[in-house]
Amino acid sequence: MKRLTVLAPVCTILLSLSCAGTKTEEKKTEAPAAAAIVGGGATITGKITFTGEKPKPKDIRGQMDAVPQCLKQHPGPVYAEDVVINDAGGMKDVFVRVKEGLPAQNWPTPATSVAIDQKGCMYSPHVIGVMTNQNVEINNNDSINHNIHPFPKLNREWNESQPPQGEKKVKQFTKEEFMVPIKCNVHPWMRVFVGVSSHPFFAVSGEDGSFTIKGLPAGEYTLEAWHERFGIQEVKVRVGANESKSVDFNFKS
Repeated sequence: MKRLTVLAPVCTILLSLSCAGTKTEEKKTEAPAAAAIVGGGATITGKITFTGEKPKPKDIRGQMDAVPQCLKQHPGPVYAEDVVINDAGGMKDVFVRVKEGLPAQNWPTPATSVAIDQKGCMYSPHVIGVMTNQNVEINNNDSINHNIHPFPKLNREWNESQPPQGEKKVKQFTKEEFMVPIKCNVHPWMRVFVGVSSHPFFAVSGEDGSFTIKGLPAGEYTLEAWHERFGIQEVKVRVGANESKSVDFNFKS
């Protein structure tokens, strides 16, 4: 089987180190996928949808009344992010991962960091995926103190304050764990969930419910989708070498 090599436009192999513009194109997508650290491989794409009566969005702006610095950044309603469903039924912030079927091996930890921002007294994004020992950068973009407090069952718990627009905190999770909630003890409506994986085959659904997992070796896998309020679903999928396959999940009220 021939190996396909993808080259960035203009950049040749010999000049790749000098082509600084290449990395600027690697922006976040609506459905951020795991880093494909395996050359080639299969791709699984899909969409998370919701069927039935959608839960009414919960306006949490009233909880900010006692914190003017938070309130003034939200002139309109501020909706809780535990359930985000678009008009077409696509569900955002569903964590999708390969649960079973991968060959036994140590997958290298990405050198890139995953960022969690605190802005407008809200965590962004609401759900992230990281690999074990990968750097997680936590930034405070607000003009007030925040408190970062994860509640893991397997990883080490820590509880630290972060001053206004202070130096970023860099943390790691050393053990695989699904899912780790992080809260702000000062502002209880602030919450983010972290899926910690020993491999890179995971993704978080975007605004339209779509997700992509790349670089999978050929094989049969159990794919798992987790949602904060609607639980977990699993499906079996078999992919061949360099095959692209679609797998969808549907949650119901």
